[in-house]
Amino acid sequence: METFLIKAAQLILSLSLLVFVHELGHFGFARLFKVRVDKFYLFFNPSFSIVRFKKFNGKFHFKWFAKNLEQHVIQKVDSFGIPCVDKKGKPVMVPAPIDQLSDDDWRKHPEHTEWGLGWLPLGGYCKIAGMVDESMDTESMNEKAEPWEYRSRPAWQRLLIIIGGVLMNFITAIVIYAVMLFTWGEEYLPVKNAYLGYDYCQTALNNGFQNGDLVISVNNEPIETEQELLSKIVIEGKQNVLVNRNGKDTLIVMPKDFGEQMLNAEEKGMVRLRVPFVIDLVSENSPAEIVGIQKGDSIVMINSKATPAYSDVVEEFTNFKGETILLGYYRNGELMQDSIQLTTDGKLGIQIKQPYSYFETERNEYGFFSAIPAGLNKGVNTLSGYIKQFRLVFTKAGAQSIGGFGSIGNLFPSQWNWYTFWSMTAFLSIILAFMNILPIPVLDGGYVLFLIYEMITRRKPSDKFMEISLNIGMLLLLALLIFANGNDVLRLFR
Repeated sequence: METFLIKAAQLILSLSLLVFVHELGHFGFARLFKVRVDKFYLFFNPSFSIVRFKKFNGKFHFKWFAKNLEQHVIQKVDSFGIPCVDKKGKPVMVPAPIDQLSDDDWRKHPEHTEWGLGWLPLGGYCKIAGMVDESMDTESMNEKAEPWEYRSRPAWQRLLIIIGGVLMNFITAIVIYAVMLFTWGEEYLPVKNAYLGYDYCQTALNNGFQNGDLVISVNNEPIETEQELLSKIVIEGKQNVLVNRNGKDTLIVMPKDFGEQMLNAEEKGMVRLRVPFVIDLVSENSPAEIVGIQKGDSIVMINSKATPAYSDVVEEFTNFKGETILLGYYRNGELMQDSIQLTTDGKLGIQIKQPYSYFETERNEYGFFSAIPAGLNKGVNTLSGYIKQFRLVFTKAGAQSIGGFGSIGNLFPSQWNWYTFWSMTAFLSIILAFMNILPIPVLDGGYVLFLIYEMITRRKPSDKFMEISLNIGMLLLLALLIFANGNDVLRLFR
């Protein structure tokens, strides 16, 4: 339960921050072009809000746990005083004169933004005056456009208002990466320094890899880091992989659908660093203590079989649970052997040393000014990698791998770690920016598509067309939300 709460808290905090800066992007450009913003909310507020506030008459006014205010509208009448109805016979409503309201009524001060915190933590919104959005508030569209409304602005200004959210998310990711590089620097293990090689997932083993292989190049491009290896083979689908196997260069030709195969097999990752089994702690009265195993001993052999890596030792321990084995280990450079009986769950009663202390890593330090271009470069590379990976979504295996809030939450660690939190937040900010710019009605990309159409044809899509498109977009997003979270539920039962 504690693990769930820690992950949930990180997820909510991260998404809340990203939604806030996204909507702030829309808000900033709207106010830059003198467009009114009716409401700015973190989280949704159906029926009521936790808190809302608005500044008018020179001071802030707060309301706690208050019901949402109804729109102040009346039925439109024609020049003869006859009430207007639409084609379906429904009354055509328009904003009512605000001078009918009392001075302390918030609706009498539409020039000021209402800020609030909703109770449904699934996002947030920025309601811009004169814009048909997901709120489906169309009453104001029945009147002539006012100078302070979104619809009265030229197309290029409306375009900037729309892409402001995506732009802010990308900038946020760059800022986070830059601050992280400035604060923590960047340490990584070059692939060439992984002297024991790597262990590979079953899908990779089925396609020609062997545990212990060390990748040299992919399609003749040298590999520096694990991330480069994964990007080129899994995401980009490159096929010619040159590895060093037992001191000899060996070429492995991978299938083009290797990434899809991994998704089908639900593999968690392609590679895992092979590390030595060096003892750091021996428990009291454990099998290891009984035979005299000491801190610093390095296990390299079991029953005359070489076990140079931690994974090799664990595999053999599993094969001989509760049995007596011949253990070979190095102590101060001397190979020693002892017979030892494993516990029934295949344990010795020891703890190994932190494995990275045995590898030569490389570290890049960044000053304030050098961290900014480095953060930009990291943001661009992350976006580029995600776009390349996105192609897998359109495969059967990729569709089945789509996850909802549960999958996103599991990306965060079970222990609170600020480095990991900010790293994941920057990554999610990139994803949010990319997903929002997709040309789907109700997303920012849908509005961008309509604006491009308007700029080319010099003709605005009709309000009716916009309303229908938004309804279709809402249905598509709802279906995707159900599908993604449904996949999470199915994984629980698997």
